[in-house]
Amino acid sequence: MKARALRVVVATVACLLWLNGCETSTRLGDMFQSTAQTAASQDDPGSTGSVRPSPREAAPTAAARASPDPNDDVSLGKKYFRAGNFSLAERHFRRAVELHPRDIESWIGLAACYDRQRRFDLADRAYDQATKIAGSTAEILNNRGYSYMLRGDQRRAREILLEAQARDPNNAYVKNNLELLEASLRKKAGQQ
Repeated sequence: MKARALRVVVATVACLLWLNGCETSTRLGDMFQSTAQTAASQDDPGSTGSVRPSPREAAPTAAARASPDPNDDVSLGKKYFRAGNFSLAERHFRRAVELHPRDIESWIGLAACYDRQRRFDLADRAYDQATKIAGSTAEILNNRGYSYMLRGDQRRAREILLEAQARDPNNAYVKNNLELLEASLRKKAGQQ
């Protein structure tokens, strides 16, 4: 009986050490969501709950990656993101940006993972890299705005989301995030 208990303890410690290794990252290179938003984020984890890359932005990223392999780091990152395993998704997206530093999809996926892990300083660095590659697109601005919503900084979120809306007035994801933000502000005002 004692030997069995010891095996269980050793196995548990080994699993915890392995899981702990999955959650740590010292290199860049790695709440409040409605049901509708959850469905949107399931389609493309590279967006922080909101957008898909446009076809013109997807073309350079496809060329940057070697192949559309379902087991490449970007595909695995998306798979784990959809499953809610943000630390493992972060690990794959981080590896992807290390291998392909100009891949916008990898940087946005990495930033989304950092947002979900509430590692906002690293998310900001990943968004900065994405912006250096693609410029301040409506998609990147939208994701940054959503990031500020997660942080509780409604003023900055609104400012960035309005800039995204100015760049792409018909973007449904930007409109959705602005509506969520306004609803949150109304709810907060009603509680005071």
